[in-house]
Formats: sequence, structure tokens, C-alpha cells
Amino acid sequence: MSNEVKWLGHATFEINTSKGKTIIIDPWYDGNPSNEKKAEEVDKADIVLITHDHFDHLGEAAAILKQTKATMVGQPEIMEMLKNEGVSEEQVVYGTGMNVGGTVEVEDIKITMTQAVHSSTSGDPAGYIITLEDDKTIYYAGDTGIINTMEVFGEIYDIDLAILPIGSVFTMDSVQAAYALKMLNPKAVVPMHYGTFPILEQTADKFKSLASEKAPGVEVIAIEPGSSCEL
Repeated sequence: MSNEVKWLGHATFEINTSKGKTIIIDPWYDGNPSNEKKAEEVDKADIVLITHDHFDHLGEAAAILKQTKATMVGQPEIMEMLKNEGVSEEQVVYGTGMNVGGTVEVEDIKITMTQAVHSSTSGDPAGYIITLEDDKTIYYAGDTGIINTMEVFGEIYDIDLAILPIGSVFTMDSVQAAYALKMLNPKAVVPMHYGTFPILEQTADKFKSLASEKAPGVEVIAIEPGSSCEL
């Protein structure tokens, strides 16, 4: 059985691992024009990862956590926000949350928080290196511009799949994202954070073209919202 990586539009992903675990990243369901699924329909999650507190990322985290009893992972400041919304403290990883550079293990899945260059009201924006039970490794960049540290990530981790924003305005554009592939050296990449709003890049066409030029060895998997790829 393979791992399934499903894009629900914008920056929301559901990862169903080969061992039967479900990870949700940045759970924006209700109001997300690219996500046909509603938060009340989410009946299974083992881990919920949150990168920062903007509405299109924090989304319906509190409701989903309460209905699934998943473990929530994020920075302490965001964890406090969710506890104030009625999420049980027992659901917070280590009871405190985590921070950049740290690694926690939940359900045999290793989660390392990485820095991201963006904005946030509570805490700092982040990304994640996720090592699944079968050692497949995913780099979820979160909302970020290009950063030199991506080269270090590429040296430290054998990245099977990178998930990178390409939409510009609020994150990397296609030029920066394609260049980031040179530093990260993943086996494959899924673009995200585009097409949701009119001011963002609307398609992945430019990114695909630039990626083939800058990092020809990386497979570009531009899936449609609601679709998935295997890892």
C-alpha cells in the first residue's frame, strides 16, 4: 500500500499513510473556493499540522480537532489559541506545542518544524519535514519566500516530495519556487497556493516550464484540487 497525498486546494492537504494514519495540514475547508469538502465531513485525522494563524491556513482547525480527537502540532502561541477555542490540552503535542528546529514523534511519524519567511499574528510562520512510517519524507514549505536554508534541508534530508507555494503576492512565485528545487533536490514536487484568488498565479504552467529548466531531474506533479498522488 502506498502513501496518498491529496490536495484540497490552496494550502490544505490530507496525507493518508501506508500504515493507515491521516495527517491534515492547514485545514481550510469552509470558505475555501477550491475545496469541495466541508469541515463537518472530516471524520478521521490522527495529526493536524498548522503552519501559521492566517485564516486560509488555521481554517477550521479547532472544529476538526474536537471532532476527530487528533493530535495538534504547531507553535505554542497557536496551540494556546486553539485551547482557548475548546480543544483539549491533552491533544497538544507534548502539551506545549513545538518550535523551529525541533522534532517530535506522533503515531510513529517524525515531524520537524522548519522556518518560513512570511507573517503571522501569533508565533512565527513555519514549514514541516514529515518522515512517514516507511521513511518516505515530505517537505511542506508552508507560506514562504525562498530561503537559503532550503539548501541545508536538501543536504540533511532525502526528500521524496516537496510541496511548494508558487502563487506569488503572499509567497514564492514560480521563478523562486523553481530555483528552490535546485536547493532542495527532491524526487518530486507538488505546487500549491495558487489559483485560489484572482491576484495569485492561476495555473502551474509557468512553474512546470521553469522547473524543467532549473531542476530537470525533479518530477513535477501538478494535481487538481480534490485529486491525489502516491508516494
